[in-house]
Amino acid sequence: MTGPRILLTGFGPFPGAPYNPTQALVARLMQLRRPALDDVGLSSHIFPVTYAAVDRQLPDVLAAQKPDALLMFGLAARTPYLRIETRARNAVTMLWPDAANTRSSKRGIAGHADAMTFGPHTARLLRAARLTGIDARPSRDAGAYLCNYLSWRAIENVRSGGPKLAAFIHIPLLARGGAVRRKGAARITLEELADAGEAMLMEVVQLAKKRRNTPVS
Repeated sequence: MTGPRILLTGFGPFPGAPYNPTQALVARLMQLRRPALDDVGLSSHIFPVTYAAVDRQLPDVLAAQKPDALLMFGLAARTPYLRIETRARNAVTMLWPDAANTRSSKRGIAGHADAMTFGPHTARLLRAARLTGIDARPSRDAGAYLCNYLSWRAIENVRSGGPKLAAFIHIPLLARGGAVRRKGAARITLEELADAGEAMLMEVVQLAKKRRNTPVS
């Protein structure tokens, strides 16, 4: 591949969510065949929902794939719309265990560090998603569970000279068998989510190409 390398990530099931739709979304995006992706190296990884797995597997997959950009997806089961995360907070919940039944022994990830932002490119991903007609909104709070934890570790890697950019997208529970939310509005379907995911992926590809071709000053 002569173009940028893009790593797509999702998560497996976790306590309270035996089905994680990020796996299906990542699989759909990996199957895309578009002329704009002909020179793009797409790879994917599904993380187990444990802190240890993120700490162990993220460095390994970055070293193996050497991506120019990370496009990460996580489940926000109580949010009915797409959330484009703009930052990662220095926070870890001590209340909820991960899928290995491990609880964090501290409330922060890195001492007393401030929150870290993904960067201005999140606005472009938000616009790309909205142009598909999906309900997408910016978010300043990625929670305090594994999605926020992975976001933090990804931004750390960007800042230390790894991938040139990263983005994290929270997706809602998807419609399964005609399911509707309590207020009566139909849930977002996998097809709608795949369209938005494709639009954001194309935006990430363009951003990665631009940054690849920008000389380091």
